Amino acid sequence: MLPVLDLAEADTEPGRFRARLREAAHDAGFFYLVGHGVSRAQMQRVLTLARNFFALPSAVKNEISQLKSPQFRGYSRIGGELTNGEVDWREQIDIGPERPVIDGAEGYWRLQGPNLWPTVPAGFRDAFEDWTDTLSGVGLRLLRHWAVSLGAAEHTFDAAFADRPATLLKVVRYPGTADTSQGVGAHKDSGVLTLLLVEPGSRGLQVEGAAGEWIDVPPLPDALIVNIGELLEVATGGYLRATRHRVLAPPPGADRVSIPYFLNPALDALIPIIELPPELAALSRGVEADPDNPIFNTYGENAWKSRTRAHPDVAALHHGITLSRTD
Repeated sequence: MLPVLDLAEADTEPGRFRARLREAAHDAGFFYLVGHGVSRAQMQRVLTLARNFFALPSAVKNEISQLKSPQFRGYSRIGGELTNGEVDWREQIDIGPERPVIDGAEGYWRLQGPNLWPTVPAGFRDAFEDWTDTLSGVGLRLLRHWAVSLGAAEHTFDAAFADRPATLLKVVRYPGTADTSQGVGAHKDSGVLTLLLVEPGSRGLQVEGAAGEWIDVPPLPDALIVNIGELLEVATGGYLRATRHRVLAPPPGADRVSIPYFLNPALDALIPIIELPPELAALSRGVEADPDNPIFNTYGENAWKSRTRAHPDVAALHHGITLSRTD
């Protein structure tokens, strides 16, 4: 089982909490977080709204089709996203920061723009904007504790998030299917930190262990599931390692709703590189070199790589980018 960390402990025993936080991210890259201050009522509110949206007719959901958004926002139908060039068996809404389009934008700046919000169910936008604000606060607290645990100043990461952070929220449903092999294919997250809310009682998330085995990660009551992304791997020279994970689709007659929140810095932010204390530096494994998945220290480059690969239909329609299934 993954470690369970209590964020409330950071106020009473900060040294112990920071050591456990560092070790969890070094050893597993994933952990459960309780004591985070997010109410059960707020969790239930967003899960209920997600369920209500996905129960709508396809024609209504497609009113905010991602094909209408050059910024890769809005609703993706089942099979509308790829991981490792293979179709993911899920439907979802992608939500980012609400900002104006940049005229004449090039490269990753084309990701900045407005969201496509559903008109039903009522209260959807307010609830998910509140959710984003709440989880941003949790994520920044964790980053400050991580910085201190790694021998750096508490606010080392703050500047990267101070102006126009490029957060991403996904509202996801995995329907049942006879082929449960790929709800989402094995991957690492391209940003800094992910906070995941999963419906109680659901199954499917798996994390790759040190020996290459797949470890089930069922939800715990009132807990968020936390994992680090590739940029924390870069920031620590591989001492903290982003971990591959996947989601198996539910079997026929079942489905699964989850809400991952990706805490990412500004598109043009360079993630700071931490000079680790000698005892930690000696345990650093280096940033993993994968020619099929280059890691950039500027977040926007990672995000652009990720979005264009995951949604080649949007990339081709709005940006004239045509990728092969192996790109």
